[in-house]
Amino acid sequence: MTVYAPILVQLAFSLGLALIVLGLSLTVGTQKVDPEKVSAYECGFDPFGAARQPFDVRFYLVAILFIVFDLEVTFLFPWACVLGDVGMAGFLSMAVFLGILTLGFVYEFRQGALDWE
Repeated sequence: MTVYAPILVQLAFSLGLALIVLGLSLTVGTQKVDPEKVSAYECGFDPFGAARQPFDVRFYLVAILFIVFDLEVTFLFPWACVLGDVGMAGFLSMAVFLGILTLGFVYEFRQGALDWE
């Protein structure tokens, strides 16, 4: 149990600090409710266009690219931490992974998926 003591102390400190900040904001802050602010469109602008207006496909392509490269970092970090232990087989498998990822990036770049007009 002593191994978890620093984590429990940090958790208790974080929870206490969050409660103090929340309590201060409730006691010190003004609590005037504005009808515009609590309306469905909080920004204050009247809605324009249809709610079912389609997005451009390029938006989804950029989102998918972000997810792909985010996953790449998720795989690269642990691999870099154990690179000395995995040997040449681990190095080559990651080289193949990065090669396939690079080919996909080049393909999307040539198709114009990254050009925003």
